[in-house]
Amino acid sequence: MKTSKYIVCVYQYKCYNLSNMEKDFEIVDHTADVGIIAYGADISQAFANAARALFSLITELDGVGEFLHQDIELTAPDEESLLVEWLNELIYLFDTENIVFKRFDVTQLNNTQLKARSYGEKVDSSKHRLKTGVKAATYHMLKVDKGDGCQVQVLFDI
Repeated sequence: MKTSKYIVCVYQYKCYNLSNMEKDFEIVDHTADVGIIAYGADISQAFANAARALFSLITELDGVGEFLHQDIELTAPDEESLLVEWLNELIYLFDTENIVFKRFDVTQLNNTQLKARSYGEKVDSSKHRLKTGVKAATYHMLKVDKGDGCQVQVLFDI
């Protein structure tokens, strides 16, 4: 994975030197909500890592198998809206079909369209401890940055 060579400051008090980091995402606390910052060598990888970050809020990913998959196709007016729609579709599938996802292959992504396959399994209370109830991805403080490497930021209602 290509690492970024710049410093990012989050909420004006936490700064990270990304040139020394090789992580997919980080969780950021926010008043009454929770946020994520996901990184990628390209925008597809950043979107996939944002989805992994979402499900890491919901459960421990190590315990999730890849026994089923769900194909997802979305359109939206711009990349920021597409990111929110993507994450909210995954939350919808978790809420309605009781599926936790672990791996995400974003096969097509442009400014207005996304195609992806998500891998996971049905929630099993004997092996999945649900941690956080995530209601929705929001537009508050939403960012899609395609500088040297890609970075996306999203806040979730919990």
